[in-house]
Amino acid sequence: MKAPVAILSKKLLKTGIFVLLLLDLQSARSQSIPLPNAFAHNDYCHPHPLFDALDNGYTNIEADIFLEEGDLIVAHIYPFFRAEKTLETLYLQPLADRIAKNNGQVYKGYTTPIVLLIDIKTGANNTYSALKLLLEKYRSILSSYDNGKVTQRAITIVLSGHKPYQMIKSETNRLAFIDEDLRKTAMDTTAANVYKLASCKYSKMLSWNGNGDFPVSEKNKLCAYVSMAHKFGKKVRLWASPEKNSVWQELLKCGVDLINTDKLVDLKNFLITYKSSYGNSTVMLPINNIEVN
Repeated sequence: MKAPVAILSKKLLKTGIFVLLLLDLQSARSQSIPLPNAFAHNDYCHPHPLFDALDNGYTNIEADIFLEEGDLIVAHIYPFFRAEKTLETLYLQPLADRIAKNNGQVYKGYTTPIVLLIDIKTGANNTYSALKLLLEKYRSILSSYDNGKVTQRAITIVLSGHKPYQMIKSETNRLAFIDEDLRKTAMDTTAANVYKLASCKYSKMLSWNGNGDFPVSEKNKLCAYVSMAHKFGKKVRLWASPEKNSVWQELLKCGVDLINTDKLVDLKNFLITYKSSYGNSTVMLPINNIEVN
């Protein structure tokens, strides 16, 4: 028979370990720990654009832009924008200031580039021409493509919406990449030096709403598309997905790299818990950091 003191010591040890794990989880939730899989959809709609996302550890941030009288205005719908809310004032300059303070990084100690996804709402070529001039001001912090070589820096610019495909593909030197249609990955196998991401609207790929089991046929379909994108070094995102833990979990299990959300805190808490629960899982894991030259 074990001595009461020994039994008590073991119980106290287990309790202590549990408390430490709980405190560690709570600490992670309260700090800006970089989350490689977190994507802030329509970030500018939050009370504090950019900063709310960064405070919650987001490493992928989206901004919609309109070209209006030479300025790149951040807004979701054309009639509802304010001239002072430009891409530069809301995103590029604050990011540059933060990087300067953090020794060249958005998050101290986090060397993977932060993705700024720019969704072009006006004409692709005209808007990109204006964007190129602006990006040149921030060349020192932006990932670049130069004569066949990709150089990773603190921020990677990826273009979505009205995409200037031909302009991007014809350039030998540029500071932007493209978000590809995930469903066309097998047809256009251009490498990640052009396409950094491959995205698709959730409802165009899947019908599962997060209730019950994830249908095997849909899971196999998604995993096949993810595998194809990963083969060419492209990270995967499904936008407008149900904002449910069950959906987020299955997307990650299929290897989807970026979880799209409007609920910054909810996804942050889920990802922290998911990492603790599934960190040693043998399921198909997302690719957190791809470097393709």
